[in-house]
Amino acid sequence: MNDHGITQRRKPTFVLPAGNCDAHCHVFGPGDVFPYAPSRRYTPQDAPKEALAALHDRLGVERAVIVQASCHGTDNRAMLDTIAWRPDRYRGVAIVDDTFDDRAFDELDEGGVRGVRFNFVRHLGGSPDMDVFNRVIDRIKGRGWHVVLHLDGTDIVPLADMIRRLPIPYVIDHMGRVDTQLGTAQPAFQALLELARRDECWVKVCGSERISSFPFDAAVPFARALVEASPERTLWGTDFPHPNLKEPVDEADLVDLVPRFSLTQEEQQRLLVDNPARLYGFGK
Repeated sequence: MNDHGITQRRKPTFVLPAGNCDAHCHVFGPGDVFPYAPSRRYTPQDAPKEALAALHDRLGVERAVIVQASCHGTDNRAMLDTIAWRPDRYRGVAIVDDTFDDRAFDELDEGGVRGVRFNFVRHLGGSPDMDVFNRVIDRIKGRGWHVVLHLDGTDIVPLADMIRRLPIPYVIDHMGRVDTQLGTAQPAFQALLELARRDECWVKVCGSERISSFPFDAAVPFARALVEASPERTLWGTDFPHPNLKEPVDEADLVDLVPRFSLTQEEQQRLLVDNPARLYGFGK
């Protein structure tokens, strides 16, 4: 049994296309090298770059976007160290605040960062200081970056007006963390679909393990609806190593969901290869 409680690890049945990208994954620590933030809401097990690479080797993943997690706060060194290890294959999304000046953003950009992430999820601390949020958006809006929004499903409708007014592209994490028990007709998901149809909105059809239980059937119609609504601006990822989940996850099960909501080779090529390459600049 490994550290995540899974006794057997398998390769997925679905074969990912060449040039594919895990557009949402994390590295944690190791804590003795890259300490966790004193103000963190959770302390994860170490999941360093070597663990991420081993996972991707098993799954057949070729590229990845390392998303800074809240447990590291604004100390982006673990993420940047991972990108520097494989700079042609990795990009990053940072967590920042308004102490970051232009030089700091230049360094992040040179290190492979292409966006910033803000967390609105209650159990991770709730909404950010919106003055800080707006100042950061103003500072990065000329860089060709985007902002990643980590929301609770219940906040999609209240935040929709603010989101629509953003002056840069935005990416919504984990299908908006909607409550799958309420069905695809629920107001929160309909509001998410309305956003997804906008040219500046991207949505990650990852997090099936966060909005449903194994074998994750309940997440499929939500992911399918988003792929249909925004075929050229949906992204997929593993969310490895699944912080704050009680049940262990084999990422091969998440890979094998993909052909259930992205039905054709053309759709799969866009979702897994073309869309992340365009947003994150792979191949340039």
